[in-house]
Amino acid sequence: MFISTAWAQGGGGGGDLFSALLPLVLIFAVFYFLLIRPQQRKMKQHREMLAAVRRGDKIITGGGVYGTVTKVISDTEINVEIADGLKVRVARGTVAEVLKKPEPSSGAKKDEKASAANDGGGQTSGGLLGGLFGGLLGKK
Repeated sequence: MFISTAWAQGGGGGGDLFSALLPLVLIFAVFYFLLIRPQQRKMKQHREMLAAVRRGDKIITGGGVYGTVTKVISDTEINVEIADGLKVRVARGTVAEVLKKPEPSSGAKKDEKASAANDGGGQTSGGLLGGLFGGLLGKK
């Protein structure tokens, strides 16, 4: 009649299991090395930074508030002075960055810095070109 009989095609080669899984394995490897591993390293560095927060550190909180750590209360809380006489209690996990660690005070280092400044021992940079040409542009 008008409709012909349709026959199913014979069993095709289903392919090799290895060749079917190879693209998935390669995609996972790329994601691991480009996304997962760097993120784990960044998280580890942030945890170490939070563990090393001490009194006197200048910090930025996650909300963008600058302050100085005045007291470490516990593993989860710190006191931060954000203005003269204004102290707030902050969760340690909200610290986004430690800006500057205070330098240990020692009389010898201060004396060396003062004598180098008085003797002219400190090298001044003359900007980008001064750095490139070794300060020859600034000398006359």
